[in-house]
Parts: sequence; C-alpha cells; structure tokens
Amino acid sequence: MRQPHVGLSKARIAFTHTPSQSQHQANSGTSCCSKSKEKPAPSVFSKDFWDDSQSWQRSRINTFRCLIGCTTGDFTAMWYLQYNYPTMSPMLSMSAAMAAGLSTSLVLETFLLKRTIPGVTYKSAFKMAMEMSFASMIAMEAAENAVDWHLMGGQVDFVDPKFWMAALASAGAGYLVPLPYNYWRLKALGKACH
Repeated sequence: MRQPHVGLSKARIAFTHTPSQSQHQANSGTSCCSKSKEKPAPSVFSKDFWDDSQSWQRSRINTFRCLIGCTTGDFTAMWYLQYNYPTMSPMLSMSAAMAAGLSTSLVLETFLLKRTIPGVTYKSAFKMAMEMSFASMIAMEAAENAVDWHLMGGQVDFVDPKFWMAALASAGAGYLVPLPYNYWRLKALGKACH
C-alpha cells in the first residue's frame, strides 16, 4: 500500500472528498486544499457519475415520497375540476391541480419530517419542507397531467378501468420524469430533493 505524500497533513487528508482525489493528490504531491488543483468530480456525462447505487436508492425513496404528496393533491383537484367544471380551460384546471399538489406535498413532507426527526417542531419541519426542490415537483406534476390529458382528454369516469389505467400510467410518468434530476441534485450538489 502506498504511503501518503510526506507534505500532506492529517487535516488536508481529511479535507479530501473522495478516495480517488486523495490518492491522486498523494501521488502528485499537490495540496488538496487548493480548489483549483482538486481532481474534478466525474462528469455528468460519464458512466461513473450515474453508477452510485446508494444515491439511486435515496433518490428513488425521495421521489416516491414526493409522488405520494404531489399526486394526492394534484389528481384530487384535477379530477374534481374536470368532473364538476368540464368546460374549464385545461391550462387553468391543470395549474390549479399543480398548486394543490405542491400544497399536499408540503403538508405530507412537514408531517413526515416532524415524525422522523426527534425534537423538531412543526415550524422547523415546514421550513425544511420548503427547501425541497420545487423544480422536481413541478416536473412531476406536469408529466402526470400531460399523460392523463393525453390518455383521457379531461374525461373523468371512475367506473371505467381505462380511467384507472391512465391514472397509473400518469403516476408512473410523474415518478420517472424527475428521478434523474433528483439523482443529479443529490450526487452533484449533495442536496436531497425531499
């Protein structure tokens, strides 16, 4: 096993972000504390960037939690408006549905944070929930609404199996569309979307 470069202090070794950076810096003799000389993280276009099973697992769980919250409000509002106000503009009903989806997602995330983090207050949990990625949620709901509208054309028929199949397909699209973004945000920025 190679010994670290003599000039590197323990603090500098601890500062490194990945074993590959540490090994590279130890071999080259450069200071790891100099940002301009750090080995860059894998490119988003490389296979290595997208090959982190732990980040994928965390992203899948976070995206699924968001899907539950967003879909609850989004579908409830969209179906209510399409059923009771069939002449309403699709853009208006989808916008209202997306606002409802964002709201229910915030409520669900606040409740989950309060329940899972010991000692956190509802106020603090709500502030944490507000730091979620709204870009991810909007992409999720836009995908759901677009697929639902494409398959059902704004028709709500709770007894038709096609209606529920369209809802399932819509939810699947809502899950898949933001998943790569959620992974990227976690892997590249170290920020969980939810």
